[in-house]
Amino acid sequence: MDWSEGSDLVACAKLVEGADPERFASVMASPVMCRTVLFPIYAFNAEIARIPWITKEEMIAEMRFQWWKDALDEIAAGGLIRRHEVVTPLALVATPGVIACLKTVVEARRQDLDKSPFKDAAALRAYLYDSGGALMQAAVLALGDTGDVAQDVARDLGYAAGLASYLLAVPELVARGKLPLPDGRSQAIRDLALDGLETLARARGQRAQVSKGGAALASAWMAAPVLKAAAAQPERVGDAALLPSEAVQRMRRLWVGTTGRW
Repeated sequence: MDWSEGSDLVACAKLVEGADPERFASVMASPVMCRTVLFPIYAFNAEIARIPWITKEEMIAEMRFQWWKDALDEIAAGGLIRRHEVVTPLALVATPGVIACLKTVVEARRQDLDKSPFKDAAALRAYLYDSGGALMQAAVLALGDTGDVAQDVARDLGYAAGLASYLLAVPELVARGKLPLPDGRSQAIRDLALDGLETLARARGQRAQVSKGGAALASAWMAAPVLKAAAAQPERVGDAALLPSEAVQRMRRLWVGTTGRW
């Protein structure tokens, strides 16, 4: 694979670095071959996630979503694919299972076009499983862990990490006109965080079943402390005060990268 300046892989890495610096850091701590697999997948996710926020015209946003769905269909068909700095390297690492997961991500992200709140906690949970959970599943699949238990671990961990990221993003979402939470009361937020911690514990209990996809799981390195903070002090969600200090974040990233224990 070509990692020279100006290559598609470098373009994918730069896209992830700009859009998702925490995930970028976790990938850079992984072996080069893992980066070759993960950067195109995460670059795809970055492109999809930003669609609802780069245009106010819903029709244009829908056209962009459809463009990416068509690109996935081309990869799945195994024939000629469109030339694109993300699509081209993605085609080299995406199996049919990976494509199916990424299509789930596309459909989940379409919901971001709707600025109204989720109907209830179950609807938010489904959204996070289909966005963060399906993305983690795609990454683990692409790295070679195809077993059912490994996939369950990936989906659960992706949900927990996705919930943590979502709670971190609440102030920004509100500023952009989105009503992100079905219930903004402290107890409802605490219940969400506790559900995330319970799901995280379930994933941890079967961590050993993921033998090849550890580099993908490492992207969830901040899920536990963020969810614990939200459960203990739900009001910190609205204050954008869930993250620990920079020093603690660096230590946490190093510990997860070294031990593989998230």
